[in-house]
Amino acid sequence: MEHRSDNRADIRGFLARRRAQLTPEQVGLPSSGRRRVPGLRREEVAVLAGVSTEWYTRLEKGHISGVSDDVLDAVARTLQLSEDERTYLFDLAKAAQPGPAIRRRRKSVEVPPRVQWLLDSMTLSAAFVSNGRLDIVATNALTRALFAPIFDSDVAVEHGRSNFARYYFLDHGSHDFVDDWDSAADITTALLRAEAGRYPNDKALRELVGELSTVSTAFRTRWAAYHVRIHHGGTKRFRHPDAGPLQLTYQPLDLPMSDHEAHSLTLYTAEPGTTDEDRLQLLASWAATRFQEAGPTGDRDR
Repeated sequence: MEHRSDNRADIRGFLARRRAQLTPEQVGLPSSGRRRVPGLRREEVAVLAGVSTEWYTRLEKGHISGVSDDVLDAVARTLQLSEDERTYLFDLAKAAQPGPAIRRRRKSVEVPPRVQWLLDSMTLSAAFVSNGRLDIVATNALTRALFAPIFDSDVAVEHGRSNFARYYFLDHGSHDFVDDWDSAADITTALLRAEAGRYPNDKALRELVGELSTVSTAFRTRWAAYHVRIHHGGTKRFRHPDAGPLQLTYQPLDLPMSDHEAHSLTLYTAEPGTTDEDRLQLLASWAATRFQEAGPTGDRDR
């Protein structure tokens, strides 16, 4: 049997990066003065995790297949991994277990009518469904209006669908639309990194990462940082070409639609009683009018 995924480079990069970010003081060790490299030494991580230096060195070189959950837990605690980072480490270990190494292109999942009905019922929130590659696969009318710069971007037209990662890193207009572009770019890359840990054999995901890494220095630098994001939500500010400045809260929710691909239902809404709510309601009214003119079969997503 061969490995399902040769993800040793990801394991090496992730563990070495996290080890380099810790100081002896952070883990309760005395500082030994000047060090040749930043962070902890491999032997220090091994001692704190309760394993041999040789064993940890082998692990950090990417040989993670067969490692027990208890040992992975010990390494995660020693490296002070966040919950998302711990999940990523376990995903890497799972992907490295023996099995058929099939690098497949997952078929796009059809959005059930009940999900589209749910989206359409939300008239005062921008609601959409996205997959783990950050493709937007279903929307309501307000999403089409709010994210018009994304849907109408050249990269969306070229690829036949809207993708947050391509928009942020390949369309210069994203810097004008999103107020805090750096934060949006960081989160987007971290979400893709987590998805790569879950589905390392997804050919479309690998092609997307390869495309962004080749074309965008900003993405390539962030990808090499091995930041991971799984659970997220918060506030985002936009400079909308029609509605003006908008500060909206957003929250993604897991949406089980397939056993083979993860999907999220994300809602964007405004704080009640604010100017942002007034502007979002105006945008919703405009979107509803446009939707009625287009009819129920109008093009609401790509």
